[in-house]
Amino acid sequence: MRKKIILLAVTVVVVFMLIASVFVYISYQAYFKPAISDKAPEYLYVYTGTSYDDLLLQIENQQLLREPKDFERLAKYKKLSRKFYPGKYKIEKEMSVNDLINKLRSNNQEEVSLIFNNIRSKEQLAERISMQLEMPSQDLLDLLNDNTFLKSYGFDSVNVLSMFLPNTYGFWWNTSAKGFMERMYKEYTKYWTQVRLSQAEKIGLTPIEVSILASIVEEENHRKDEQAKIAGLYMNRLHKGMLLQADPTVRYALGDMAIKRLLYKDLEVDSPYNTYKHVGLPPGPIRMPAIHALEAVLYYEKHAYLYMCAKEDFSGYHHFAVSASQHAVNAAKYHRALNRKKLYR
Repeated sequence: MRKKIILLAVTVVVVFMLIASVFVYISYQAYFKPAISDKAPEYLYVYTGTSYDDLLLQIENQQLLREPKDFERLAKYKKLSRKFYPGKYKIEKEMSVNDLINKLRSNNQEEVSLIFNNIRSKEQLAERISMQLEMPSQDLLDLLNDNTFLKSYGFDSVNVLSMFLPNTYGFWWNTSAKGFMERMYKEYTKYWTQVRLSQAEKIGLTPIEVSILASIVEEENHRKDEQAKIAGLYMNRLHKGMLLQADPTVRYALGDMAIKRLLYKDLEVDSPYNTYKHVGLPPGPIRMPAIHALEAVLYYEKHAYLYMCAKEDFSGYHHFAVSASQHAVNAAKYHRALNRKKLYR
């Protein structure tokens, strides 16, 4: 009788272990084996304010997993509904349901390499950033036009583009507009070291004025090798109290940077950006200058040139002159070249 009881007990234990093993195997297959479907997107974007139910629906609609119900069961067990984060999440083919849940719970999101350059307006900046981050362009544009907000950073809505340094930056995809501005100001203060601040003071400009002049220099020629020379010419004019007479500022005032040929009537445009009418620098940058343009101004080339004119070969480079008479000769060459190409505007 005793042997039968022992045998029965052993049998029960063995059966229980078999059932447990089967349960463990099934659970492993469901929760810990690769679960990403062939139709899954490369990234899962979870927007700020997404509800748990919306998250489940999004995963199902995007055909992220082969068995969405497995995700729901394990997510419920691990209480994902209580804690998950918005963001951009990399979806790798070998990920399991458990891996995905852990990513969402731990905010293990992918960093965005945010790039912006060749920016001429606040609207263009806001649009460029919103294409790469979650924030709506209008959220950022509102801050760029909010003088009360910008005052805390030492800028206003006219000169705020001076705060941004074109580059590539690592950002979380769900960064807010205010978070973006805070980070950009930190990058600005990192650039403006005591050495650069002292250099700006030495040449008689504030950091914002350096940026404004750099924006004109860069519009004159995007190539780095001539920018310090151009900066030196404009510094000579500033020191002498002469009009800058910078064509890019007139194009900016006209609202068309693509104009190939300025007419005499264009030089009469009524705008504080028209440096043919107003002495000194315009009130704000006409583009977001690159770092090399800022450096070209800070360490501008010392020379006696006061005039320049685009070369007639349309290379983008310039003839430089000390006298107005020599400048007139250079300008005539360029105008003849424009006529040959039938560029009358």
